[in-house]
Amino acid sequence: MKQPTPIYQITLNGKDLTSKISPRLNHLSLDESRSDEADTLMLTLDDADGKLALPKRGEVVRVAFGWSDTGLVEKGSFTINEIEHAGSPDMLTIQARSASMTKGLGERKEKSWHGETIGAIVRKIAGTHGLKPAIADALAKIVIAHIDQTHESDMSFLTRLAKRYDAVMNVKDTHLLFVPIGHGTSVSGKAIGPVELTRKDGDRHRYHVSERENYAGVRAYYHATGRAKRKSVVVGGEDEHNMKVLPETYPTEAEARAAATAELNRTKRSQATMTYNLALGRPDLYPEVPVYLNGFKPEIDAQSWLVKKVRHEIDGNAGYTCDLELETRDDPTSERHRSRFRKGGQ
Repeated sequence: MKQPTPIYQITLNGKDLTSKISPRLNHLSLDESRSDEADTLMLTLDDADGKLALPKRGEVVRVAFGWSDTGLVEKGSFTINEIEHAGSPDMLTIQARSASMTKGLGERKEKSWHGETIGAIVRKIAGTHGLKPAIADALAKIVIAHIDQTHESDMSFLTRLAKRYDAVMNVKDTHLLFVPIGHGTSVSGKAIGPVELTRKDGDRHRYHVSERENYAGVRAYYHATGRAKRKSVVVGGEDEHNMKVLPETYPTEAEARAAATAELNRTKRSQATMTYNLALGRPDLYPEVPVYLNGFKPEIDAQSWLVKKVRHEIDGNAGYTCDLELETRDDPTSERHRSRFRKGGQ
C-alpha cells in the first residue's frame, strides 16, 4: 500500500510559489498558540545557487498543508516580519506572524472603560484595527463597571480582561477572538469536534502531574458600594486553608467572583499536562480542539484533554510531524464518549 506524502501550498501576495519553493524547502514550521502570542510561520529555503530573491517585510504569505490522500487544510495568512540570509551553504530563513497582528494592537495608550459590556469593548477594539469580532454570547453580555487601560496596548489589555474571565483572546486570520477556554466552537461559530489519538499515533510523550498550584479555593477582593472597607468572595474551598488570594481589588462583587472562578479553573487545568509528538502530522489540530487519548496509562486515558499549543513541522526529507501541548479540561460527556470510542475497536 502506497504511503501518503505531505503536501503544502505557499502563496506570496496572492501568487502561488509552491512549485518554486518545493525543491528548495529545507524546513517549514507553524506554531499555533491559544494565548496572546502570534501564530508564527518559519520557512527555511536552500539558496546554494544564489537565485532566490529576498522577500520584503510586510508582504503576506498564505499557507496550507496536509497529506496527499486527504488534501490541504488552510492555516491562514501571515505577515513577514523577519528575514535572514546565512551561509555557507546559503540558506534563506523567513519568519511571518499572524497577518492581522497589526502594529497598532501593540501600541500603548491611555483609556478608561465605564459601564461597558465585554461585547462592546471587544467590538470597539476590533473595529479600530479592522478586525472581525468573534465573541461568545456568554461573555458579550457581561458588564464591566470600570476598568482602566493605563499605558497598556489593546493586545495587553484584552489579554488581561480575558484572563479575568478564563477566556481565549487571540487574533486569527482577520478575526479578534474572545471566547471561554474550552468553549468548543471555532472562529466561524462551528462546533469543534473531539479528536481521538492513540499511543500508536505518536513516538514521544511526557505526562506531568504537579501539586505546585493545588489550591482548595481562590479569594478575590472588591469594593462594596458606599463602603471604604474591602469585602471578599471565595470560590472553591470554604475552610480558609490552602487559599490563593488575587492581588487586584475589583470594582464589583460579580467581577471579583468571575476572576476567582477563572483563576481556580486555570489552576485545575494546569495540574496535569501532556506533551505528545505525532509521527504523522494532523493539520486539523489547533488550539482549543478537544482530545481523547487511548493506550497510555489508565490515569492518562481517563483525562479529557484540550490542545493548548501545536507545532506543525514539515521537513524537506523526513515528512510531516506535530508536537502537541495538552492540558486537562472539564468534560461531562467523557465516559459516554470513551465508551463509543472503545466500541470502535481502537
